[in-house]
Amino acid sequence: MTLPFGYRYASSYAGIRKVEKEDLALIVSDGSATCAGVFTQNRVQAAPVRLCRANLKESGGIARAILINAGNANCATRTGDRVALTTSRAAAKALKVPVSQVLPTSTGVIGVELNPKLITNALPGLASSLSADGFEKVSRAIMTTDTRPKTSTAEVAIGKGVVRIAGMTKGSGMIMPMMATTLGFVMTDAAISAPQLRSMLREAAEESYNRLSVDGDTSTNDSLLLMANGASGVTVGPRDRGLFMDALVHLCQELAREIARDGEGARKLVTIQVNGTRSGDEAARIARTIANSPLVKTAIGGSDPNWGRILCAAGNAGVIFDPNVTDVYMQGVRVCRNGLAANYNEPALIEKLNESEVSVRVVIHGDGTGEARFWTCDFTEGYIQINGSYRT
Repeated sequence: MTLPFGYRYASSYAGIRKVEKEDLALIVSDGSATCAGVFTQNRVQAAPVRLCRANLKESGGIARAILINAGNANCATRTGDRVALTTSRAAAKALKVPVSQVLPTSTGVIGVELNPKLITNALPGLASSLSADGFEKVSRAIMTTDTRPKTSTAEVAIGKGVVRIAGMTKGSGMIMPMMATTLGFVMTDAAISAPQLRSMLREAAEESYNRLSVDGDTSTNDSLLLMANGASGVTVGPRDRGLFMDALVHLCQELAREIARDGEGARKLVTIQVNGTRSGDEAARIARTIANSPLVKTAIGGSDPNWGRILCAAGNAGVIFDPNVTDVYMQGVRVCRNGLAANYNEPALIEKLNESEVSVRVVIHGDGTGEARFWTCDFTEGYIQINGSYRT
C-alpha cells in the first residue's frame, strides 16, 4: 500500500467503547492542508458535525488534523457542543496547531452523554504515537458494527510528477448518505486549492457515496473529508483535473462498494444500474428507490427472481417513465420484457442469485440517455439481530 506523503496516524483505546477496543484516532498532516467536507442532510446533526463545518469556514478550508472517536456519536446530548469544542481544543494543544484546523468526527450510539476527559486524557499519548505507518490501525479504530476495515489507495501520474491518494471509511448500518457516509477520510499529497477541492469532493461524493444505501437511514454524523497537503510538490492544474478526478471518483466508489458489501447482516453486494431516463438524476432516483425497497432486498436475500418488486419500486420513485417499454435484468438475465414476464430458466437464475454479488438492471427504451449506478445489499435476519440489540 502506497500512502500519500506528509501524513501521520495514531489510534488508542480511551475507554469510550464498552469493550476494550481502540476507539480514538488522529489523522494529522505534517503541514497545512486544504480541506473540504460534505456532511449529513439529516435535520438532527451531531455536535462534531456542526463544529467541523464551523472550523472549515473559520479556517478558510485549511486543516491540520482530524480527530475521530468511535463508540459514542456525541449527538442529541446536553453537553455535545461543549464536548466537541473541549476535545478539539485539547487536540490542538497536543499538536500545537490552531483549534480551527482540528476537525472533530464521532460515530456510535446517539443520545448518550460523552465524558470529554476520556478523550482529553488520552490525547497527549495519542499525539506522541503518531506514525506514517498507522493508517491501517486507524481504519480499524473507527469501526463500529463493521466486520472489516475499508480502505483504498491510488497513484496518479499528472503534470510533472506522481501524486498519491488514500482513503478509509466506516459504515455498515444507518446508511443512505445523500452527502457522505457514516465517516470517510480521504488524503492526497497533491497541491489543490480549497475552492477546487470543494468542487472535486462534491463531484466525487455524488458519483460514489451518494449512490449508496444499506437501509435507507441517513445518519446524524455523516462526514466525508478530503485533505490535500501538497507534500508531493505536484499541483493539480486545469489540464490535470480529469486524470485526478477519475482516480478520486474510482477510489470513493471502491469505498462505497465496501460499505454496501459489509452491510449489517448482508450476504450479498447488489449493484443496480438504470438506463434510459430523461436525466441522470431521474435514473439515480429510480435506482435509490429500488435499493431502499425491503421487498427487493429480501427477495435478493432469498435468491427469489421476483422482478415485479423491482418494477414496482421503480414506479414509486416519482419519475415519469413508460413501464410498457421497460425491461428488467437480474444477473444479466432478462426477467421482464416491456413490463411483462419474459421467458427465462428460473432454476438456473436462482443459482446465479445465490452468488455473493448480484446485479439488477432496469432499461427504459426510448430517447432518454440518463443513467446511474447504485450500490446496496440484501436484507437478512442478521440486520434485525444487530439492530435489535445495538444500544444494549
